[in-house]
Amino acid sequence: MELPQGLNTHKEGQVYKLTKSLYGLKQASRQWFEKLSSYLISVNYNQSKSDHSLFTKKTATGFTALLVYVDDIVLAGNSMDEINSIKDLLHKRFRIKDLGELKYFLGLKVARSKKGIHLCQRKYALDILEETGMQGCKPSSTPFLKDISSLYKEDNYLDDPQSYRRLIGKLLYLTNTRPYLCFTINLLSQFMQFPTNSHYQVIQHVLRYIKSSPSEGLFFAADSPKHLKAFSDSDWATCPTTRRSTTGFCIFLGSSLISWKSKKQRTVSRSSTEAEYRALAATVCEIQWLRYLLQDLQTEESGVPVLYCDNKFARHIAHNQSFHKRTKHIELDRHVVREKIQEGLLHLLPVRSNEQLADIFTKFPHRVRFGAIVPKLGLIGIHRPA
Repeated sequence: MELPQGLNTHKEGQVYKLTKSLYGLKQASRQWFEKLSSYLISVNYNQSKSDHSLFTKKTATGFTALLVYVDDIVLAGNSMDEINSIKDLLHKRFRIKDLGELKYFLGLKVARSKKGIHLCQRKYALDILEETGMQGCKPSSTPFLKDISSLYKEDNYLDDPQSYRRLIGKLLYLTNTRPYLCFTINLLSQFMQFPTNSHYQVIQHVLRYIKSSPSEGLFFAADSPKHLKAFSDSDWATCPTTRRSTTGFCIFLGSSLISWKSKKQRTVSRSSTEAEYRALAATVCEIQWLRYLLQDLQTEESGVPVLYCDNKFARHIAHNQSFHKRTKHIELDRHVVREKIQEGLLHLLPVRSNEQLADIFTKFPHRVRFGAIVPKLGLIGIHRPA
């Protein structure tokens, strides 16, 4: 950094002391959020403890929620007077630009009707197809291949791995409205360091499926009941090299999918039951967080959350209070499942394996099974195929 004109010094080791954050520094975003949040709190908005970017305000006439992402703000509520009031206050303080009714936000297209809200990334998906030259490709019925053994062969490395890494990053963002891609992209992201031609062929197969339905996205029904239900599953020893299992779950508010995950477990499980129990613990923690979030949004649940699991022995461990020699090595924090069940905050119920919706987050189901799961996740397309 060069010294500004008029400042002459010959001392070494001196630094600048900033009295105000400069745009572009890594501290700038934190300073901006601190300034914005302190102002919102000063005008009687409450910062959520579950999500620090969420601010709410409840009055005698209505409820208003304000969601912040860096310098983009989304307002929602049932009182237009309060919404217009906070917009005026923000404009006087920060000179904001009102974009009107929400239609696009961070690349997500928002379509609203009396039946509900639809979120999709159609333009983002078409841009990926155009960038990779896959606009004229033949569509596929599934986003994955039957045989994945070639993924673990260490030969035919790509000459330019940067293109593979960029494409993985873009597809990861696409999973915000396409949950069924989570397991596939999660698997492919494990080969970022030394990708091969086989890995790139699998990505091309994923793009062929995206070509078949670029406007597919999540639908949130307006008449959906406010009741949490979740499906938890795991695939034992998925990875042939580390032998670690995969956790997968999906959580619904009524008929609307609001949370999901597909992630490799941190430790090796000695049995499929242990892997299922670890997946249950991760799902229970997510349910608890969502309940806190619903409370901040002044939303009353219509019943006790229900968690479905297709492993009988994992359910037995969750209900059994006795100390068992096969579970004594499991971390203590994993027994949060049993604690929530005993407190009556959760119902753990069985589900048939062919009705387990979380299968799509832990393994590659048959194309017929895949076609049956996707509509149950609340995924629909509102545009004609490209």
